[in-house]
Amino acid sequence: MAKFDMKSSKVVAQAINATLSGTTPSKGNIVDTLGYQAVTFAFLTGTVTDAGDATGFACEIQECDTTADASFTAVADADLVGLESALTVTLDTADVDPVGMIGYVGSKRYVRCVWTGSTGTNAVISGVCILEKARVQPPASMVAADIAAT
Repeated sequence: MAKFDMKSSKVVAQAINATLSGTTPSKGNIVDTLGYQAVTFAFLTGTVTDAGDATGFACEIQECDTTADASFTAVADADLVGLESALTVTLDTADVDPVGMIGYVGSKRYVRCVWTGSTGTNAVISGVCILEKARVQPPASMVAADIAAT
């Protein structure tokens, strides 16, 4: 039987909802982690018409101190809980499948995901960023605002 309510201690932000086409990267929404001590991304596919070549499509988690698009860089593996290489879809039949989750334990304020296909990729990817362990409980809002890159 459940003893605790997790709803009151987390905020969910839309990380990405994109249609991947070929090798063009799709940048997710910028998520502000200020005030939270735990950050987790969770992803799933929509319709996968073509995962692409044998390498399929994959995710990179990026971080930055500002919202400047060009300043985002790949997160070091030591600052991730889980491997980005595990967040890869290679099957054309992977429709509406959970792709996986990855945690962020880095020190930058802003994070986002970037999904990139391989030759021939045509697929929908969706994901959320779950912010937990707010420094002030309960969080002021249960939904984080999307931030536009500058």
